[in-house]
Amino acid sequence: MALNYELYKVFYQVARDLSFSKAAEKLFISQSAVSQNIKNLEKELKTDLFIRSTKKVQLTEAGKILFEHIEPAFNLIENGEKSIREINSLERGEIHIGANDTISKDFLLPYLKKYHRLYPEIQIQITNRTSSTCIDLLQQNKVDLIISNLPNPKITDQMESQEIYSFNDLFIAGSEFKDLRKKEIKLKELKNYPLLMLESKTTTRRFLENALNNLNIEVEAAVELGSIDLLIEMTKIGLGIALVPEYCLNLKQENLFEIKTKEKLPARKLAVITNKDIPLSKAAEKFIELFDSKPNLTG
Repeated sequence: MALNYELYKVFYQVARDLSFSKAAEKLFISQSAVSQNIKNLEKELKTDLFIRSTKKVQLTEAGKILFEHIEPAFNLIENGEKSIREINSLERGEIHIGANDTISKDFLLPYLKKYHRLYPEIQIQITNRTSSTCIDLLQQNKVDLIISNLPNPKITDQMESQEIYSFNDLFIAGSEFKDLRKKEIKLKELKNYPLLMLESKTTTRRFLENALNNLNIEVEAAVELGSIDLLIEMTKIGLGIALVPEYCLNLKQENLFEIKTKEKLPARKLAVITNKDIPLSKAAEKFIELFDSKPNLTG
């Protein structure tokens, strides 16, 4: 026998209320339609499911057995529908974001704070990887969205890129290089100083090398590091000059200064990257909407 969900739904409601009229009201159908559905189910099962009388409705032994088996299934369905409603109303759910350490700490924090205040029941998960590796996470559907530096050559045609912030990168130095504080130098002069750089796999490192290569300038890293925070700390103790995004530090607080250059590096962007073919959850949509407002960043 093919499973007829509608027949079982009517049976379940009548069995719960032990009333054909109450079941009809809750199912928004006529009482005669309820009776006909029960008759059809009894015909298919070749057994009576209810004892009908003018005063009350009772389950037969077969009806009790059937109700015991289908009640857990309908409870699961009701709980599933409730969960979907809660997710759509942002009363529960989760969002999984991929971003590198610097973006997470120095750019995302104000948005995460606001999001948590607006939707406290939504669980936030953040996976910290390089912008390049975050693309891999997105392709593997391990995150809902990523926040990436642009340009990012690993972004594919199957991904949607929404620019959310424009920024410049700054060459910074500490007191060891105070002779550069009030100077404006040519970019090619940087090769005369120790440069602190991120690892070659990072988008920031590739951006710098490509920008300098376009000017026929070749430089080498005196020290390679794995994070912007380490670049800043190494710069503070005088190990060299570093290039960092402007949003990730306050020069006065860090006791550093910007080295002015005659040639200006192109501005860069931060973008939200998502998969085109995978619908976003309501929680993810609401998070992306926050980027319509300006961030509270130091710089």
